[in-house]
Amino acid sequence: MDKIKIEKLTVFGNHGVYPEENVLGQKFLVSLVMHTDTRKAGMNDDLECSINYGDVSRYVKQFFEENTFKLIERVAEKLAESLLLRYSLLEKVDVKIEKPWAPIAIPVESVGVEISRGWHKTYIALGSNMGDKKGYLDEAVEKLKNHSLCQVGKVADYIQTEPYGGVEQDVFLNSALELRTLLLPEELLALLNQIEAETGRERTIHWGPRTLDLDILFYDDCIIDTPSLTVPHIDLQNRDFVLLPMAQIAPYYRHPVLGYTIGQLLDQLKKMEVSDDRAQ
Repeated sequence: MDKIKIEKLTVFGNHGVYPEENVLGQKFLVSLVMHTDTRKAGMNDDLECSINYGDVSRYVKQFFEENTFKLIERVAEKLAESLLLRYSLLEKVDVKIEKPWAPIAIPVESVGVEISRGWHKTYIALGSNMGDKKGYLDEAVEKLKNHSLCQVGKVADYIQTEPYGGVEQDVFLNSALELRTLLLPEELLALLNQIEAETGRERTIHWGPRTLDLDILFYDDCIIDTPSLTVPHIDLQNRDFVLLPMAQIAPYYRHPVLGYTIGQLLDQLKKMEVSDDRAQ
């Protein structure tokens, strides 16, 4: 990814823990590394194909003057978020904020904080086998579309599938969608759990009936294994209700652990099912 840099932009703002900092204000130095594709701008000599660093500089100045935060960690976080939402060509931004007039009783040139934030591509599985199944899936898609830190891409067709896991229950309506998000994995999981809860989802029977089931299938190419989250989603290679909708929206996406594309995993599963049928 190419980079556009702004180094030590001088701005003034009323950010700080002490009341006088919020009233009198002070100087801050802001450095940005903006990760974007500059190829088209370089080939066409067209500013519209790139990120205008002059406009960015003016926006940073405005951001510092119009907001007041106690911590520069908060300033950096909200600035990064605002830049990523404002500039569509921006994929990732490194933000460094220095505070040369920090009110501490020890000589210091400056204090500061530096963070990196960016968009992440994820894939979410959707399922329902209670009540208004289509209504629940539609509701989930709309809530993700309306979330300020999420952008919904392709959404697979809704398909009817048989229950998985051996629990006697109604058939499912399943789908999958592509999601671009600024949320970190655990934050995204919390959002999905919240949307599930808003439909009345109760976790009483493992693999049991549910109004809405939302699972993170993939998050970039990350491999995550914590007590609350496993990514890629465990056993998805054996679940046609996951692979079928995923093959519709991302057939060439490669499983970061197994090394096969979604299309290849679906072909393997179909062959296994045919082999099992013949064996019976």
